[in-house]
Amino acid sequence: MIGLAHASSEALSEGGTLASHLDAFVARPAQLRLTAAIADAFEQRDVLLAEAGTGTGKTFAYLVPALLSGLKIIISTGTRALQDQLYHRDLPRVRAALGVGHSSALLKGRANYLCRYRLQQARGEPRFSNPEQVAQFQRILAWSGRTRHGDMAELDALPEDSPLFPMVTSTVDNCLGTECPFWSDCFVVQARQRAQAADVVVVNHHLLLADLALKQEGFGEILPGAQAFVIDEAHQVPELAANFFGEGFGMRPWQELARDCLAESRSVGGAQAALQGPAATLEQTLRDLRGAMEGLPSRGTQWRALAVPQVREGFDAAMSALVILRDTLDGVREASPGLDACHARAQEAVSRLSRWLGDDLPLLDFDADPAHAPAAADVLWYELTPRGFRCQRTPMDVSGPLREHRQRSLAAWVFTSATLTVDGHFEHIAQRLGLDDPITLLQPSPFEWERQALCYLPEGLPDPAARGFGTALIAALTPVLEASGGRAFLLFASHRALREAAEALRDAPWPLFVQGEAPRATLLQRFRESGNGVLLGSASFREGVDVVGDALSVVVIDKLPFAAPDDPVFEARLEAIRREGGNPFRDEQLPQAVIALKQGVGRLIRSESDRGVLVLCDPRLTTRGYGRIFMDSLPPFRRTRLLADVQAFFAPQWRPADDDPQPLAVSADDAPFPTSLF
Repeated sequence: MIGLAHASSEALSEGGTLASHLDAFVARPAQLRLTAAIADAFEQRDVLLAEAGTGTGKTFAYLVPALLSGLKIIISTGTRALQDQLYHRDLPRVRAALGVGHSSALLKGRANYLCRYRLQQARGEPRFSNPEQVAQFQRILAWSGRTRHGDMAELDALPEDSPLFPMVTSTVDNCLGTECPFWSDCFVVQARQRAQAADVVVVNHHLLLADLALKQEGFGEILPGAQAFVIDEAHQVPELAANFFGEGFGMRPWQELARDCLAESRSVGGAQAALQGPAATLEQTLRDLRGAMEGLPSRGTQWRALAVPQVREGFDAAMSALVILRDTLDGVREASPGLDACHARAQEAVSRLSRWLGDDLPLLDFDADPAHAPAAADVLWYELTPRGFRCQRTPMDVSGPLREHRQRSLAAWVFTSATLTVDGHFEHIAQRLGLDDPITLLQPSPFEWERQALCYLPEGLPDPAARGFGTALIAALTPVLEASGGRAFLLFASHRALREAAEALRDAPWPLFVQGEAPRATLLQRFRESGNGVLLGSASFREGVDVVGDALSVVVIDKLPFAAPDDPVFEARLEAIRREGGNPFRDEQLPQAVIALKQGVGRLIRSESDRGVLVLCDPRLTTRGYGRIFMDSLPPFRRTRLLADVQAFFAPQWRPADDDPQPLAVSADDAPFPTSLF
């Protein structure tokens, strides 16, 4: 019998099955090595940690053995957009080429599916703030009568942040379960049933982690039956897992609770009169609390928030309002399944707020030595939004629970991404994922970097913390954009720097697209269509952006992407490393920043025909010893400090693509810059 690794390699080889059935398919040695390693991991039930650079073809590398293996496999992607692309585009093409009949299913968290019960409730609730929302709601109503799967992604015209989403979808808290009158027609139940019957199930990290953490998004029954897991974009998992293995609450869910109480009470005699006052009190208390938090930093620790007397009083008032609402619901909960669910939500809200306030903590022993006190395993923190707040309890280390769930599954696990290593090593990500001794594979990008790309580090820029850095940055970038004719991504470490750059470039001759001025998908579409646009984005544009061709020929990164110092979870993690005798910068800050930089750099070259210039504007790359670690972690670009080389790269008379690249000029007065970079 032919082994899975051999069969997978044959299918992806030159003249193989995929080459015969898919236009423009090209066999790649790196892809063959990757698919063989994945197939071996499936057969041996091993753990594989594999970095596959851009252009390796890692999606086909894991889909082929997944479909040929006959195993029950769960594939988890980083975002819902990638999930849809994998399921609706890549998976059908590979399955058709291989000629296999294995069934597949797409499964998302319940908040992505229309809830017929909540849609019915919303029809009688005049909560729309403008005519546009009324029109959107009518579109949802019309769509609800013809949709087969109830996936909200089918509604292209509905913005992702629309307030209508929570009105017509369910959560774990407000789902009525088998008590729901629409249970037999529930889209979540139907999606779950399809997933249970399928050989290959495509999910996203949020759904996978929610169920590993027993938050039960409607997927938990499928996990025990899986024989292999493929975790794509695996570099995202540790940060996401921290949210799911903790717990949180927020202003908007509690506002929704108050409004749902009134909506549910309309059909129960006497309930509306009883709940009207407690619900209104809770909503007003939440508004008052948000007002008291106005002077706080946008993110901070729990103790910092509670140190402000008005904020502490606001949380106490919120606790009282929740308790009163819970107790009122206790008297009417048996009248309907909806009110019973509201009572359970109110009880959970009281419990979570109590834990976040520390009401369940033991009393301090004032005679004990603080130096010997055990370090807290969790971080309590808050975050403000323009019209609300969220409070969270986050574990500092998720490697333990991730390891426990993986070992309990007895399945094969493949973790892959284009950005897992730091200076060619996997230790950092392996530790954070709880992988003790994984098999590792590093497959660099197969692109011809020396021919296709150039890395430019402008001379004369001040330290990023110095006054005038933003002005100097624009002055250094303007001739680059003139040489390229726009066609650039400018990625900024802060929103303030982004706004300043946008203001400086308003009168530039290229179409300007600025994050925040339109939805992300709209910005990207307009950028692609413009042909010569300049897009300004922050950290969120470092990932999941795929612009192939001449529309994107320059990627600019203003500063090394070290994590923000105001992140309370990150700060607590650094302090824990320090307490254990480690080096926070070397062990956490540096490797995290390297992986983030690699993500941004990965936007530049997306195909064999792409050409472009990477502009790194942080002089610490040349003046600090750790700069070499960043540079050695990037693809093998040609590197220069001279603007003339950038201008020559984009000149119309630039040499044909099949010529050998000529040596670049090097600045002679560049002593601090490591010579190996040229």
